[in-house]
Amino acid sequence: MNLQSQKANVAMLSVVSNTFLVIGKIIVGLMINSVAIISEAIHSGMDLLAAIIAYAAVKISGKPADEGHPFGHGKAENLSGAIEALLIFVAAGWIIYESILKLIHPRHIDAPAWGFGIMLISSLINWLVSHQLFMVSKKTESIALEADAWHLRTDVWTSVGVMIGLGIIWFGDYFLPHVNFNWVDPIAALMVALMILKAAYDLTIKSVRDLLDAGLEPVEEQQLRVLIASHDEQIRGFHNLRTRKSGGRRFIEFHILVNPAMSVNHSHMLTDELTVKIREIMPDSLITIHVEPCKSKCYPKCKAGCLVNRKSKMKSYAEKEG
Repeated sequence: MNLQSQKANVAMLSVVSNTFLVIGKIIVGLMINSVAIISEAIHSGMDLLAAIIAYAAVKISGKPADEGHPFGHGKAENLSGAIEALLIFVAAGWIIYESILKLIHPRHIDAPAWGFGIMLISSLINWLVSHQLFMVSKKTESIALEADAWHLRTDVWTSVGVMIGLGIIWFGDYFLPHVNFNWVDPIAALMVALMILKAAYDLTIKSVRDLLDAGLEPVEEQQLRVLIASHDEQIRGFHNLRTRKSGGRRFIEFHILVNPAMSVNHSHMLTDELTVKIREIMPDSLITIHVEPCKSKCYPKCKAGCLVNRKSKMKSYAEKEG
């Protein structure tokens, strides 16, 4: 099974699991009159919508480049991640509103054991599905699947929080029937909302970063610099290193300075070799390398990437050590 099929299959798994959980939580929440479970149903509804968006984004991003989209459709995944983050913010706002209302106007929780049961089932299913999403998103570098995974992993945390709240109410009904523990339900829902807001913030930063064409992570750019510098026998320097990411694909471009006497054929073979080496560490990359003659004058833009001085310093150091 190819990577695109794996992405589509795990995205569909998320859609199916969330559909099941939304229906189950709404039925139990209304049946036992629990705002925390109804809030969780809304959260799962957002997860379902996010899963559908992620599935659509995965299908769109998998399309090859065409005349209208010469750089491919990878940004569909980044856009999906940003929309999913917004949905998490909306879900958190609704939960906070409903929880405050219930604190002001408390209601008795009927049969909390049912609520505990549906939350246990929800947390188990969401942990298993999010685990699959995380694995495939890491393998394919899919921001859409990673966003969907975080949706579900957040749901695991919130389900456990609601379970604890319902467990306290359930315990109180049996052993301390004259003590009112119903306030625990909206407090648990508020804790759910705070965790959701944190996850939404982190996801927004990550997805919007690539939408704005930010460069690759510093560690990855340093890997590129080290790789280029390792060819200092043929490359005298490099500059204008520019990078960005679209979905799981990286775009890398830079200029290299070579001996003016180097043949076109030799320079072409050199760029091919660099391209192969880069794709060994960053597989799905579109690489553009511009070759320039080195005129032995260190202009400001190429001083940082000058390999002639680097090579001279290394030779001098070796002679001193010898």
